[in-house]
Amino acid sequence: MFPKYDVIVVGAGHAGCEAAAAAANMGSKVLLVTMNMHTIAQMSCNPAMGGVAKGQIVREIDALGGQSGIISDKTMIQFRMLNRSKGPAMWSPRCQSDRMRFAEEWRMTLEQTPNVDFWQDTAREIIVKDGRVVGIKTSLGMEILGKAVVLTNGTFLNGLIHIGEKNFGGGRVGEKAATGITEQLISLGFESGRMKTGTPPRVDGRTLDYTRMEEQPGDEQPSKFSYTNTPKLLTQRSCWITYTNEAVHAELRTGFDKSPMFTGRIKGLGPRYCPSVEDKINRFADKDHHQIFVEPEGWQTVEVYVNGFSTSLPEDVQYKAIRLIPGFENARMFRPGYAIEYDFFPPTQLSLTLETHLIQNLFFAGQINGTTGYEEAACQGLMAGINAHQNAHDLTPFVLKRSEAYIGVLIDDLVNKGTEEPYRMFTSRAEYRTLLRQDNADLRLTALGHGLGLADDNRLQRVQEKKMNNETIVNELQKVKVQPADINGLLESLGTSPIREKQPFYQLLKRPDIEIEHLRGLQHEIGAFLNRFDEESLEQAMITVKYQDYIEKEKLMVEKMNRLEDLEIISDFDYDRVSALSIESRQKLKRIRPRTLGQASRISGVSPSDVSVLMVYLGR
Repeated sequence: MFPKYDVIVVGAGHAGCEAAAAAANMGSKVLLVTMNMHTIAQMSCNPAMGGVAKGQIVREIDALGGQSGIISDKTMIQFRMLNRSKGPAMWSPRCQSDRMRFAEEWRMTLEQTPNVDFWQDTAREIIVKDGRVVGIKTSLGMEILGKAVVLTNGTFLNGLIHIGEKNFGGGRVGEKAATGITEQLISLGFESGRMKTGTPPRVDGRTLDYTRMEEQPGDEQPSKFSYTNTPKLLTQRSCWITYTNEAVHAELRTGFDKSPMFTGRIKGLGPRYCPSVEDKINRFADKDHHQIFVEPEGWQTVEVYVNGFSTSLPEDVQYKAIRLIPGFENARMFRPGYAIEYDFFPPTQLSLTLETHLIQNLFFAGQINGTTGYEEAACQGLMAGINAHQNAHDLTPFVLKRSEAYIGVLIDDLVNKGTEEPYRMFTSRAEYRTLLRQDNADLRLTALGHGLGLADDNRLQRVQEKKMNNETIVNELQKVKVQPADINGLLESLGTSPIREKQPFYQLLKRPDIEIEHLRGLQHEIGAFLNRFDEESLEQAMITVKYQDYIEKEKLMVEKMNRLEDLEIISDFDYDRVSALSIESRQKLKRIRPRTLGQASRISGVSPSDVSVLMVYLGR
């Protein structure tokens, strides 16, 4: 019934969709197996993409030739660039998405992608021969053969949903859990664990009083995620902000004795940076209020997502408490919030390609690796899909360094350090974040995506033009000088000191108070010159000028670290014969099997002295 596939992707969430699209667009014959064709790319939690550091990931996915940025642009209802008051390394794009349109657009994209087949079924088992995966078995008894398998099971592996004292199996409310895979992987020698996440109630927006809330509109000039010609957002829907209060907290406390989190029924660790509302009240007892973001779920629906009110308390307690929030006095709930526990596999069992150490051609991506968030899942799916294709066709593995992308930071963190709680990306995790900005993801990664066959010639040409424009603008700013009489009026109006002698515009633009738009408006040859370029090119040039010193400093740091990255460790290196290594170091190195000395240096438990010892043994 089935042909033999190059790549089989299990699960059609954000990781599975990117994995299937990537492998197919690179030329592999792909089968996407999902339990429900109607929930492909479902936004299980909040209807939004991007955010702090997450927005950088979406732009990186797009720059490489992935789909998440394009689909976000086509289905967004609001766009905001976060952290504009900070330096550009912190700027992070975020959008509110139309939940139904997002899933629909992803399905349409996959259906229109040559080489992607679909099968609605549950994968119960992987087929392994001689230490290599060769296919899957499904609940219908089908055996489907493939050269590589990507598991992106999300929260479905032995998923258990909690609402108050009730619990029942499921990967999402209304959808059954997946069984069999965990048990088989453990029998094959894999280590597993349990994690927990949660979601808030959904309410009827027609029953809310928005006059009692603070409006949060989108940007006046909304940008987008994709570097392609996706449509610009012309109209937007506002979000709203309100707050809990002592009355809300008191009502929630009445359910604490039935809370699965407080009574110990939930064993898995939840996300530290997205705690449930009962956890916030318990941990921050001195706070008399907490922020609630009221987020519409789409253009046509009245359903509203109550961000900040994630909970697994009994539904009657949720209902009473939510109606004590300003603006929610007459709220009707569509469904209660709940917590969900699920199996994951510590990612130290993977290589940097996301292939497992124990089974060849078997890849894990998304929440199965202990991460949280659509963006973190999507980028893992993209990388797993790329490498599954590479393996299936005996091609070179594709790995991104920490200095090349947030995606590289995320995977390097997971593989070398592991995680004991749901991993979420932050800008602070990237030591080279001045280099890894959202505005230059195309300059960093599109040539790599083009080399893989994911980014087309038009994308590469646009990047080359952008790079050339940047160099042209910066060179002109360095070359053209301005007389004090022609610029001091502007400088004084901006509250910055006047100049006394002729200066190049490059030096003036380094001042924090001066933007390139100010120079563009001058009655001077530089104004006419700058007006020849688009907004993106001008912003890129301004960042280059203002942050040149920081950029050069980070480049030197990268060069220093790359010396360690260039020192490869043979795959069967015998760490036990290096007696000078600490016992902990030997254990970690044997388990993770780093490819380079640089990777070894980032493993938790491997000290700088251990790295020096290895350097000697490697012949340095």
